[in-house]
Amino acid sequence: MKIHYKYKTIMVGFAFMAIMSFWQMYDNIIPLILKNSFALNDVLIGAIMAVDNVLALFLLPFFGAWSDKINTRFGKRLPFIVIGTILANLAMFFMPVADNSRNLPMFLLMTGLVLLFMSVFRSPAVALMPDITPKHLRSKGNAIINLMGTVGAIYALAMIGVLVAEGDTPNYQPLFISIIVFMLITIAILAFVVKENLWTNQAREVDTAIENESLAETANVDKGNANASVDEEIGVPSNKLPKDKLRSLIFILISVALWYIAYNAVTTAFSRYATIVWHAENGSYANYLMIATVAAIISYIPIGLISSKYGRKKVIMIGIIGLIIGFGCCFFASHAGPVVIGLFALVGVSWAAINVNSFPMAVDIATDGDIGKYTGYYYTFSMAAQVLTPVLSGFFLQYVSYKTLFPYAVVFSALALVTMSQVKHGDSIGTEKKSLLEHLDIDD
Repeated sequence: MKIHYKYKTIMVGFAFMAIMSFWQMYDNIIPLILKNSFALNDVLIGAIMAVDNVLALFLLPFFGAWSDKINTRFGKRLPFIVIGTILANLAMFFMPVADNSRNLPMFLLMTGLVLLFMSVFRSPAVALMPDITPKHLRSKGNAIINLMGTVGAIYALAMIGVLVAEGDTPNYQPLFISIIVFMLITIAILAFVVKENLWTNQAREVDTAIENESLAETANVDKGNANASVDEEIGVPSNKLPKDKLRSLIFILISVALWYIAYNAVTTAFSRYATIVWHAENGSYANYLMIATVAAIISYIPIGLISSKYGRKKVIMIGIIGLIIGFGCCFFASHAGPVVIGLFALVGVSWAAINVNSFPMAVDIATDGDIGKYTGYYYTFSMAAQVLTPVLSGFFLQYVSYKTLFPYAVVFSALALVTMSQVKHGDSIGTEKKSLLEHLDIDD
């Protein structure tokens, strides 16, 4: 049985590529539209930018758990992904129309519909990777998924640079169309190539084979403890986690919230910060985000390999320290330049180290039938953070100074370092293939 792990993960990654192309465009362009076209202040802009995260608090766990329960010939996740993408793109088309006509109610309505339909498929799309990937390979799988997502983000940044003309109120219609076309193409590839039910079954067969081999080895040492070992390793479905695992889960989720509070504050406000503080012109702020994104792309696969060898938690801790250093040094930069380029490269690598490992740590506590639900938990905390941070950071930007942005990010990154130190479960340190895995001929 040949498990073409890399090919399958890349194909599944097209969903994340579509998602990230949209969010990169959304986070950069929507605040500028709200400020320049509709003359809203920074606090109100922050509140509007938090709406998607408010919706996500309720909708992502709902759709994640719903996708766990359905069973179609196309799979659990694919129906949500395809339908959600089509509906989101229909509404997205009218956002720049509303902007060009300066119709704020229409713009807010279309934005709300886009955010609603994006919520339909975000949890199912992210849950698809752990569905089709054996547990011990999920950090590597998440590295590939994030790599694919970063390609989508780079595409959006490139389109911003090419299609956004000079001036305070450019026509964003070509940019939105370029994102719509990109999303439709990537999801079409996913829909026609991915065999969700088959690939999920193959991954579970690998997990079962590994667990059975572990049982056999344990039985040879202590037959009396074999059954207990199976329950612990396999994770017999239970509605209640053991206290030690629950504690780790809580600290993982709190850490997720804290580093998203830090990072999302910067990404949401950076276009305004760069324009006001560093006097960046004509969308050049996108170049620095591009640097961070390219650095992340280069580092995703090496980070996945390093994490498999040395452990997910250690790599996450190093990543958080990198964020603290990068954001802290940006505070002292008086203008954009080579030093800032280096700092954003550090931020990109650090964020990659966190993203590659945090999601697998959270879902590895789940049983197979609950992956969508645990994906929802993960996104509930990340979205809750992103509900809070645009408003809270926007308050400091509006009423204190734009220069509070990077200290704000440093403080919450440091808090994430503290909470992450308390996590004791969900780690995975790789070992050489056992004979059974080689017999299964897993291509990893």
